[in-house]
Amino acid sequence: MNTSQNTNQNRKHDQSQNQAEHLTLVLGSTGKTGRRVAARLEAAGIAVRRGSRSADPAFDWQDPATWPRALDGVTNVYLSFFPDLAVPGAPEAVAAFTAEARRAGVRRVVLLSGRGEPEAQLAEEVVARAGLEWTVVRASWFAQNFSEGAFLESVVSGEVVLPVGEVGEPFVDVEDIAEVAVAALTQDGHNGQIYEVTGPRLLTFAEAVNAIAEATGREISFTSIPLEAFTAYLKEEGEAPEVIEMLAYLFTEVLDGRNAYVTDGVQRAIGRPPRDFAEYVRTAAENGAWK
Repeated sequence: MNTSQNTNQNRKHDQSQNQAEHLTLVLGSTGKTGRRVAARLEAAGIAVRRGSRSADPAFDWQDPATWPRALDGVTNVYLSFFPDLAVPGAPEAVAAFTAEARRAGVRRVVLLSGRGEPEAQLAEEVVARAGLEWTVVRASWFAQNFSEGAFLESVVSGEVVLPVGEVGEPFVDVEDIAEVAVAALTQDGHNGQIYEVTGPRLLTFAEAVNAIAEATGREISFTSIPLEAFTAYLKEEGEAPEVIEMLAYLFTEVLDGRNAYVTDGVQRAIGRPPRDFAEYVRTAAENGAWK
């Protein structure tokens, strides 16, 4: 074996050892982004501690007493805040957590943030001042909300009714978010970066629903209703007041047109264009998301 081959093998061995020695805490590990981040890290041979209330050790944003055990021995953190960075008290909770993380010896944190949300950007500033290596992944609306989240039941029923009109949204594939986050967690060169991640084009919610209907061969309608009617329906269904308030905020302020443009965050972070909504729909349909 020549010297070059030996050197390459040694480098790969050292990299593998370094990966094995790093323990990454993935918060929100049962959510859309967290479980994908954790799976990618584990596939790369990186030790992962899945952070959730059901994990052992447990992690609960509402119980700071659970944080030290979850952070013990951790080098890097994927920080996804529950329920959303837009809720009151989120920046303060993130500040307390990152301070605890620094005391625990954490070196690097990657924050999942929300695009066009002033409250979320307060949390970004907190992370940037925490004395850690940091990266922000500032995401637009998840494409997977139609197949795994809030809109799934409506899509399956054949009628999507939401308080949103003709505003365009560059829905981002959660697979892209996870890939960007893993790159920031495992590679140098991302410190201090804010990656605003979107899909490659704008779609209205009606166009998104129509794309799903075409891919599945099913009749799925979209109806725009006033916000008051939407929140009244949620109250009748027994939804928690704080959830209703958060959804009202997202459907009014965040979808007021401020985010109706695409960005190059995915390209800058991982060197390729973002996945198109049509690719997401095709994959989700093939996997039986709407059966």
